[in-house]
Amino acid sequence: MRPWVAPILLLCLWGLAGCDDGPWNDPYPASEAGRAIYYSAFTERPKHLDPARSYSANEYQFIAQIYEPPLQYHFLLRPYRLVPRTLERVPAPRYLNAAGEPLPPDAPEAEVAFTDYLLQLRPGIHYQPHPAFARDAQGGYLYYPLAPGIRDGLHSPADLPVTGTRELTAADYAYEIKRLAVPWLHSPIAGLMGEHIQGFADFSERVRGLRPRPGEWLDLREIPMRGVRVEGRYRLRIRIRGKYRQFLYWLAMPFFAPMPWEADRFYAQPGLKERNISLDWFPVGTGPYRLTENNPNLRMVLERNPHFHRETYPAEGMPGDRAAGLLADAGRPLPFVDKAVYSLEKENIPYWNKFLQGYYDASGIGSDSFDQAIRFGAGGEARLTPALKAKGIRLTTAVTTSIYYFGFNMKDPVVGGYGRRARLLRRAVAIALDYEEYISIFANGRGRVAQGPIPPGIFGYREGEAGIDPYVYTWAGGRAQRRSIAEARALLARAGYPGGRDPATGRPLVLYYDTPASGPDGKARLAWMRKQFARLGIQLVVRASDYNRFQEKMRKGTAQTFSWGWNADYPDPENFLFLLYGPNGKVDHGGENAANYARPEFDRLFERMRNLDDGPERQALIDRMLEIARRDAPWAWGYYPVAYSLSHAWLGNAKPNLMANDTLKYRRIDPRLRAASRRAWNPPLLWPLGLALAALVAALLPALRLYRRRERETAR
Repeated sequence: MRPWVAPILLLCLWGLAGCDDGPWNDPYPASEAGRAIYYSAFTERPKHLDPARSYSANEYQFIAQIYEPPLQYHFLLRPYRLVPRTLERVPAPRYLNAAGEPLPPDAPEAEVAFTDYLLQLRPGIHYQPHPAFARDAQGGYLYYPLAPGIRDGLHSPADLPVTGTRELTAADYAYEIKRLAVPWLHSPIAGLMGEHIQGFADFSERVRGLRPRPGEWLDLREIPMRGVRVEGRYRLRIRIRGKYRQFLYWLAMPFFAPMPWEADRFYAQPGLKERNISLDWFPVGTGPYRLTENNPNLRMVLERNPHFHRETYPAEGMPGDRAAGLLADAGRPLPFVDKAVYSLEKENIPYWNKFLQGYYDASGIGSDSFDQAIRFGAGGEARLTPALKAKGIRLTTAVTTSIYYFGFNMKDPVVGGYGRRARLLRRAVAIALDYEEYISIFANGRGRVAQGPIPPGIFGYREGEAGIDPYVYTWAGGRAQRRSIAEARALLARAGYPGGRDPATGRPLVLYYDTPASGPDGKARLAWMRKQFARLGIQLVVRASDYNRFQEKMRKGTAQTFSWGWNADYPDPENFLFLLYGPNGKVDHGGENAANYARPEFDRLFERMRNLDDGPERQALIDRMLEIARRDAPWAWGYYPVAYSLSHAWLGNAKPNLMANDTLKYRRIDPRLRAASRRAWNPPLLWPLGLALAALVAALLPALRLYRRRERETAR
C-alpha cells in the first residue's frame, strides 16, 4: 500500500461515519431504531420464573408481564384497589357454617366455618404461542413425547418449529393451586395456604409419596383437592377455612397464575431440565408479553403476546392524574410497547450513565448519583438538578409500603416486659433515636419518619396530629416535632437509670445490639447508633454477624435489640399489625413478630379487626391497637422509605404503583423524541480521531519524503 493511502482511507471512514443518522455509541442494533421498545436493566439474574416458586422482586419484573393471576391492582387509584384481570368481577366472599349452610354477610366470625370464593373467568383468553400446545392433523400432541433426535439438539422451546395455543380455563387455575401444594416444588407460600385453603395440607401429604422420577410426569388433574372445585369451563370455586379477607390479595400475585397442564407435562420430559428447558427458564402465560430471549448473563427480552386478549387503559384516576397526562390513553387497548429489552448491569454507575445518555428509559437514583440528580428546596422538597431538568427528565416520588424499625426483644429481662421500668426505658430510647437525622445522612432524605407500623397508602394510617406517636412527638406549628433529649433523659431516670447508669453497679447501662450490617456503610450506621445511645449515657455493644447467624439469634430470642424491616405482601393493615400479634411471635411460634410482643388486649382487637371491611369500625379498632403499641413501645418505629424514580420525557404513563408488578403494559414510548434526544446528547467526539489522524500523518511524512526521493532518483 502506498504511504498516502492509509490517511485517505481514514478520512473517508471519518466522513462516512459522520453521515450516520444515529449516535456512534448506540448499544442497540439499527433495526430497533424508531420502534416502540422499552429499554431497562436488571442487576441480578432471576433464579425462578416458575410462578409457584418465584417470590423475589427481580423475578416478578419479568413473570408479572407474562402470567395473569385472576386479579390485579388498579394502575392509578389510591389507596390500592383490586380489580379483575382475567375474571368478570372481583369475587365476593360467601360465608358458610360448619354444616355448609349459607350465612349472612355480617355473620359473626365465630360462626363462619368456611368462606367460598367463586371465580368467573372471561371467555376468549388464550395462551402465548408455545410448542406444548402444538398438535398434528389427527389432534395428537406434536412434541409429546419428544423424539430423542429432536430432544438431544434442543436448546430452547423456540427451536421447535411448530407452536400452538388454547383458551384459558378454570381448570388451569386449579392446576396451579395444586402445584403450590406439591412438596418437591417448595413453594414459599405452601405453609400459609395450607392454613387457609380447605384440603390443601391433605393434598400435599397425599402426593408426597408420588414424587415422579426424573423424566416422568405426575398428572395433578387426577388428584382432587377438597377446597378447589372446577364447576365448568369458566367457573372455579375456592373454599377456605373460616374468614380470611386477605385471601383476595393473594389472588393478585403470580402464585395464583394459571398453569396449563400441557406445559407442565412438556417440561417434565427426560433431558430437558438438564438443558435448563423448564418453567424456571421459559414461562408459558396469557399475559401481554412472552419471554423470547433468556440470557441472564447478558439480557432478557419480552415481546408482545400475539394472542393477548383485549384489555384497555383505565379511565378513572386520582386528582391530578388528568393534568399529568395519565388519562390521555383512557380506553385504548393495551399494551402500548411492542418489546422490552432488559440488559444486565451489575454496577450502578454504568446504569446511571446509560440513562443520562438516553439508552435506558427510566432509572432509580443510587447513592453515588444522588447529588447529581437531586436538590432539596427550602421546605425540604426534592427537586431535580437544572442539568436533569434541561433534559426533560421527570422525578416521581412515592412512600413505599415498607417500614424499617428498631426492635426490642420483649422476652429480654432488661429491655423487655410490660412493667413501668422497661416501658419508660424503651420510650427514652425511641426519643433518642433521631430518625430524621438518620434519613438525612443514610437515605439521602428518601424517607418519612414512622409514627406506627402502618405506612401511608394503607388503610388505618392517619395523617397530621391524629397520626403521631404522642410518647415520642408533640404537634407544634402544624407538624410533628420529636421530643427533646432532655425529656428522654428524664424518662430514663424515672426508669431507674439516672444519667444512663445502672444503679446496681454505678456503671453505664450496657445494652446489646444485634445486626448483620457490614462494610463501610454498615460501620457508619453502627457508629451513628452508638452515638444515639451515648446521648442517654447508655453504652451500646454491637454484636455483628452474618445474616444467617442473625436470623438464628432472632429465632432463639437471644438478641436484645435489633433493626429489621418489612415489605408489604398486600396493601392491608393486617399485613403490618400482625408483626405485633402475639400468636405470630418469632420465638414461640416461628412467626414474623420479631419483637415477641404479646399483649392480650392488642391480640383480641387484632382478631376482630383483621377480617372487617375497611370503614369506621375497623379504623376505630386500629386506632386503639396503635394506642396500646405506642404506650408499650416494642419498637422505635423508624421510617418508611420513599422511592425516587426518574423517567425521560418520551416515556408515558410512568406513575409508580408500589403494589403492582405488571405495569409494563401501561407504558408508552415516543420513539421519535427518544431518537432526537439520543442524537443531541451523544454527539461524536471527533477531536481524538483528528488528533490520531494528525499523529498518523506526522508519522508518515518521513516515509512519504523518502518515497518521493526514490521516485525522483529512479526517474533520473
